[in-house]
Amino acid sequence: MIDRVIWIVLDSVGMGELPDAEKYGDVGSNTIGNISKALGGLKLPNMEKLGLGNIDGMQGVNKIESPLGCYARLAEMSNGKDTTTGHWEMGGIYSEKPFPTYPNGFPKEVVDAFESAIERKMIGNKPASGTAIIEELGEEHIKTGKPIVYTSADSVFQIAAHEEVIPLEELYNMCQIARNILQGEHAVARVIARPFVGELGNFTRTPNRRDFSLTPPYNTVLDNLKNNNLNVMAVGKIEDIFCGQGITEAIHTKDNMDGVDQTLNYMKQNKKGIIFTNLVDFDMKWGHRNNVKDYGRGLEEFDARLPEILDAMQESDVLFINADHGCDPTRPGTDHTREYVPFLAYGKTLKADVNLGTRKTFSDIGQTTAEILSVEPIRYGESFLEEITK
Repeated sequence: MIDRVIWIVLDSVGMGELPDAEKYGDVGSNTIGNISKALGGLKLPNMEKLGLGNIDGMQGVNKIESPLGCYARLAEMSNGKDTTTGHWEMGGIYSEKPFPTYPNGFPKEVVDAFESAIERKMIGNKPASGTAIIEELGEEHIKTGKPIVYTSADSVFQIAAHEEVIPLEELYNMCQIARNILQGEHAVARVIARPFVGELGNFTRTPNRRDFSLTPPYNTVLDNLKNNNLNVMAVGKIEDIFCGQGITEAIHTKDNMDGVDQTLNYMKQNKKGIIFTNLVDFDMKWGHRNNVKDYGRGLEEFDARLPEILDAMQESDVLFINADHGCDPTRPGTDHTREYVPFLAYGKTLKADVNLGTRKTFSDIGQTTAEILSVEPIRYGESFLEEITK
């Protein structure tokens, strides 16, 4: 019997372009494969033992004989390639219409409403790299107190502010105001607080980021678990992505390794339900910044910690590892990439070396989780529980 799912999302770790990648300008994207090629290989022995290199279409990772886990390639059914769309689909939500994006900045009606509500002007209002825009506008922000508002190719309204100029609680309040404004046709997927510290030429973003997502339009597997008195323990930005919906307890993290530590802490508690973890550094620190070297190092650092997670697992645990989209750091630009994502499953009650092929939707994970823990099925996805259990 399985009574706990440890579900870890390696944010942006894609594995090759989806058939519709041309629509998104992402032909040739392959986050894992292109990083491995650029670095002359990746050392991921522990994920390889679970079957990472055996996944259909996987490039840049070693294929082995008789892997210990079950493995698959997952396609995204929803239209989009952002964090919210990917995570919501895992939980059972199909997003037919992509969230709005603003390549020319936000329109006057949004700007006017936001400035009126916060009672101060803003600066920026254009697509930009988060690190670049604080270098460009940080000095003006410090002198004037005007928040820096910017977006990207993703559906985001981001507010950057120096923590000594606009304190965190005030920044978070600004984000909530923006979230309340950005509804209807301007319902961006996420409003993001981007605090930073330091002086001109040496500005540094802090770990105090916070995401203000839209509320999911209907119940996900998380709600079904919570409604059946099971624990939904969120690590990292999971709570923000689901706007707190379906979460029983949560902890935010400073970086990937803190995310692993907090996952291990929850594992020690032996509560029934799921531990749902997002490791965001792959995306935020390395993918969006085209930092191939550190992205590869980050993958190897996670792989090196995987044995700790496996050793901490109980007989009744299963481990799921997957991604939510791609963010190929070798590609031009700094946007997410429309890719397949890898999936690995491991547990004492699961079969070894099961190739689940290419799945049609991320929702298959949520549907399988619902069946494992005997709660109501979600709207989309097909459970693969029968295929992987002994």
